[in-house]
Amino acid sequence: MDFLITRLKFGGRLTHALLLGELFAAALAERGDPLPDCIVPVPLHPRRLRERGFNQSVELARPVAHRLGIPLWIDGLRRVRHTLPQVRLDARQRQINPLGAFALSAPLPGTRIALMDDVVTTASTIGECARVLRAGGATDIEIWAIGRAGGAP
Repeated sequence: MDFLITRLKFGGRLTHALLLGELFAAALAERGDPLPDCIVPVPLHPRRLRERGFNQSVELARPVAHRLGIPLWIDGLRRVRHTLPQVRLDARQRQINPLGAFALSAPLPGTRIALMDDVVTTASTIGECARVLRAGGATDIEIWAIGRAGGAP
């Protein structure tokens, strides 16, 4: 898993996103729970998006959205403040780094949201995204992540 995600994020191997997204979608389909109104990938700051050339959370969410027939809401949640990469920070710095980094640019397309990320470590980034989505009217937020590392709950 670590190999696939690392090659995706830092090696541009988008085929890994397709594989991981398809496997994730298959697991969700077997679950049988009600589906959310939309999938919201964790956004990258425009500067990081230009550097990387793609958003790994978007690329992972695409096959999930396609297979399950759930709308993908890419531009509604924006990263408005450039933050340091979480991987370079200690646990305390990771908690404060994403605060105030996200904002909504449009009304939510529903109240049941799946928030998609590649890896959750301390859950601080995903927590800040969820806070913004709740303030925008989301009532039910599921956290969907391909991996979980270290200090994730």
